[in-house]
Amino acid sequence: MPGDNPPCAGQAVSGGRNDSKTTGSAARGGSLLWRAGSRVGVLLASSALAGPLLGFAAHAQTRVAQKAGLSVSTVEVMQLAMFVGVMGAALLSAIVLIRERARTSAENAELRTRIADVNAALQRSEALLHSRDQRVVVWAAENKKPELVGTLPIESGAPEDRAAFLAFGRWLMPRSAAALEHAVAALREKAKPFDLVIESQAGQPLEVHGRKSAAHVLVRFVSLSETQRSQARLKIENQRLAADHETLIGLLDALKMPSWLRTVDGRLKWVNRSYAEAVEAVNAEAAVRDGKEFLGGQARETIAAQHKSHPVFEQTLSTVIEGDRRRFAVTDFAGADGSAGLACDISAIEAIRGEYERTVQSHADTLDQLNTAVAIFDTDEKLRFFNQAFQKLWGLDSGFLHSAPDNALLLDRLRSEGKIAEQPEWRRWKESLLGAYRAVESQEHWWHLPDGKTIRVVANPQPKGGVTWVFENLTEKMDLESRYQTAVRVQGETLDNLAEGVAVFGPDGRLRLSNPAFAALWGLDADASKPNVHVSTIRDLCDRRAVDSPWGGFVAAITGFDDERRDRHGQTELNNGTVLRYAAIPLPNGQVMMTFVDVTDSVNVERALKDKNEALEKSDQIKNEFVQHVSYELRSPLTNIIGFTELLSLPSTGPLNQKQREYVGHVGSSSSVLLTIVNDILDLATVDAGIMELDISEVHIDRTITAAAELVADRLEEHAIKLRIDAAAAPKTFHGDEIRIRQILYNLLSNAANYAPEASTITLACRQLADGVEFSVHDDGPGMPPDLLDSVFRRFEPRTNGGRRRGAGLGLSIVKSFVELHGGSVRIETGRDKGTTVICAFPDTPSGIRAAAE
Repeated sequence: MPGDNPPCAGQAVSGGRNDSKTTGSAARGGSLLWRAGSRVGVLLASSALAGPLLGFAAHAQTRVAQKAGLSVSTVEVMQLAMFVGVMGAALLSAIVLIRERARTSAENAELRTRIADVNAALQRSEALLHSRDQRVVVWAAENKKPELVGTLPIESGAPEDRAAFLAFGRWLMPRSAAALEHAVAALREKAKPFDLVIESQAGQPLEVHGRKSAAHVLVRFVSLSETQRSQARLKIENQRLAADHETLIGLLDALKMPSWLRTVDGRLKWVNRSYAEAVEAVNAEAAVRDGKEFLGGQARETIAAQHKSHPVFEQTLSTVIEGDRRRFAVTDFAGADGSAGLACDISAIEAIRGEYERTVQSHADTLDQLNTAVAIFDTDEKLRFFNQAFQKLWGLDSGFLHSAPDNALLLDRLRSEGKIAEQPEWRRWKESLLGAYRAVESQEHWWHLPDGKTIRVVANPQPKGGVTWVFENLTEKMDLESRYQTAVRVQGETLDNLAEGVAVFGPDGRLRLSNPAFAALWGLDADASKPNVHVSTIRDLCDRRAVDSPWGGFVAAITGFDDERRDRHGQTELNNGTVLRYAAIPLPNGQVMMTFVDVTDSVNVERALKDKNEALEKSDQIKNEFVQHVSYELRSPLTNIIGFTELLSLPSTGPLNQKQREYVGHVGSSSSVLLTIVNDILDLATVDAGIMELDISEVHIDRTITAAAELVADRLEEHAIKLRIDAAAAPKTFHGDEIRIRQILYNLLSNAANYAPEASTITLACRQLADGVEFSVHDDGPGMPPDLLDSVFRRFEPRTNGGRRRGAGLGLSIVKSFVELHGGSVRIETGRDKGTTVICAFPDTPSGIRAAAE
C-alpha cells in the first residue's frame, strides 16, 4: 500500500549503483524497500503525477521515520520535501540518461560488431595479400615510392627485394619486361587498365593486372596454378608466335626477293612487295586479289608434284620479269595448312659463276699451253692442278697425278725414280722445301737433275692456302745464253771482216756499233765511227763525200717517231765515183741498222746490160712491127687471089681445060695455106699485144669436133689416114670460145696428119675431168726426141722430124696461146717410136682473159 514503510521512500533518490553511501544504518536495513521505492520513484517521476506522488513519498518516509522512532520537524520535512524534489528531478534525469545510455550502448555494440566484421575482413584481406601466390605494387601518389604487398613463390623467379623486384628487366624475359613497362606507363599516365601474361627468366608465367582508382595505382602479380600456368604458357607462346610471325612477315616484305604464302588449295594468301613488283601489280593486296602468278604453270605443277613426296622443293626455275628471262633459286615448303615460297634472283650469280668457270677454264687452258711446268697444291698439300708441261717434265703417269697425291709423296716418288738429285740429308731438305706452305713470301730453288737439266723452282704461297709450284726448265735458256755469247763474239768477228759496211744506231740517234768497212766506205776516221757518236755528226761528214747524200733520210728514219717503220733501200754515188747500195732496216728494239755495199762493178755491168737489153727490145719491137705490117699487107692480096681463083673455077666464068683447072686448084690451095699462116701470125701478134678477147659461150663438144674433123678430112683422105673420135666420156657442153677451140683442134689434127704414117689412125679423144674438160690428139708417128720438147712451142722453128712437109712453125704456138687464154694447160706425151699425144686441158669456166706466155 502507499502508506507502508514511508521512511524508506526517500532512500531511492540516488539513481546510481553507488548512492547508498549517504544513508544510515537504518537505511541499510531497509535497502530492499528503498530499491523498490526508487524504482517506483523513477516511474512516477516520468509521469505527470510526480508532484503528488513525491509528497506522498515524503509523507510515507515521515511515517517510516516515526515508526522507526525518529523525531521529524517541519523544517526537516520541508528540507526533506525539497530534497525529495531535487532527488525526483535527478531521478528523472537519471532515467533519461539511462535510456540514452542504453541506446548508446546498443549503437556501440552495433559499431563494435561492425568493427569486428571490418577487422575480420581486414585480416582476411591481409591474409590474401600476404599469401605467397601474389604481389601487389601500390602507387599512392605520383611522386611517392610504390609499396609492395605480398610475395610470390620462389620458383616464379621474382626477387623478394623491393628494388630488384621493380627492376622488371632483371627477372623478366626482355619481351615481357618491355610489354609490362609500357603497360604500367600507360596505366599511370592515361589510366589505361591492362591484363598481361608475362614470363620470368625462370620460365614461369605470371598474370599481371593493372588498375587505377581515385587515389591509387595498383599492379597485381599473380602466380598461376598448374592449369592456369599451362594456359598462360600457351598464351605467351601465342604472343611470341604472333610477334615472330609479324617479324617474319615484315622481314619477307622488306626482302628484295619475291615470297608468297598459299592456302591448301594453292591459292595465293599473301605476297610481299617484291612479288607484286615482279608481277607488275599495284600492290601486294591487288596481286593476291587478282591471283597474279610469279611462276609459270609448268613450274607450279612441278612444285605441286614434288610436294606429294617431299615437303621441301628446292630447284632453279626460270621466269620472265619485265620482258627478260631470269633464273631464280626457288624454295617452297608445304605444310598442313598451306605452303610458303621464296625466290632468289640468281641470274647475276649464274652469269658470274659462268664467267668464273670460263675464266678458270681459260686460265687452265692457258697454263696447259705453257712450256713451263705448273702444279698447284691445296692447303692439305694435295695436288689439284697440273699442266701438260709438268707431266712431260717429270714423266709421271696420268693416273698417279689425277689421284691427288700429296707433295711429300710426289717428292719421294721423284727421288725413288731417280728424277731429282739425291740430297745428303733428304728429310731436312724435304722439310725445308715444304716449308713454303707456312711461308708468306715466294721461295726460289735451283735443281740440277741427274739427266743434266737445270730447273728453276719457284714456290708461290696462295692467299687462301696452298702453294703454286713453277718448274722452269732453264737448260735450253742457259745453253742459248752460252750460244748467244758465242754468237755475239762470232758476229763481232764476222762484222769486222765483212766487206759490207754495217752501222747500228739506237733510238736516241747514237751509234751503237759499226765495222771497219763502214768507216772505209765513207772515209771516216776512227773517232767519227766510235760508239755513242750522234748520227748528225756522221751526217755532216758523209754529206761532203756524196753527190746526192741520202743521210737526211737516214736521220729521219733513225730519230723519227713514225707509227709504221719501213725499210729504206736505194743507192748513192760518191764524189770519187764509188756507187754504194744502202738499206735502212728498223730493228725490233727501236734501233736502226744501216748497211752499205760497194756495187760499183755491178752497176757498171748493169748499165752495160741495160743498154744491150734496150737494143734487143728495140730490135724485137721492129721485128714484130715488120711481121704485123707484112702480114697485114699480105692478107689483102691473098684474099684477092683466093677470090679470083674461086671465080675462075666457076663454069660461068668460062671453060678451062684440065691443066688450067689443075693450075687454078694449086693456086687456090697454096693461097689458102698462105692465108692460114698470115692469120696465125696476126693472132699471135694480137695475143702478144694483150688485146685478144675471147668470146665465151657454151661450146657443144660434138659439133666442134665434127667441124674440126671436116677441115682436115681432105688431107687425111689424101694419105689414107683414119680419124677415130672417142667422146663417150665427154660432157655435152662447156664454156669457152668456140671458134678458138675449133682452131686449136684443127691445128692439132693438121700437125698429127703431117706426122702420122700412111694408112694409120689418128685418135681425137675428149673426157670430163673433175674441174674441166680434156682434149687429146694421138698419132703413131716417129715421136719427138727429148731435146725437141723444149723448143716445140717456139715460133718460127719448124722441124721436119719425119713429117711430110715443113710448116711455118706456128701451129703448136697458137695452140698453147689459145689454151692458156682459156686458163688451161698443154702438155705433150711422146717418145721415140711411141707416137705423140698432145693433151689440152680446159677449165669448166675460163678464169678470164689473160696474156699468154710467150
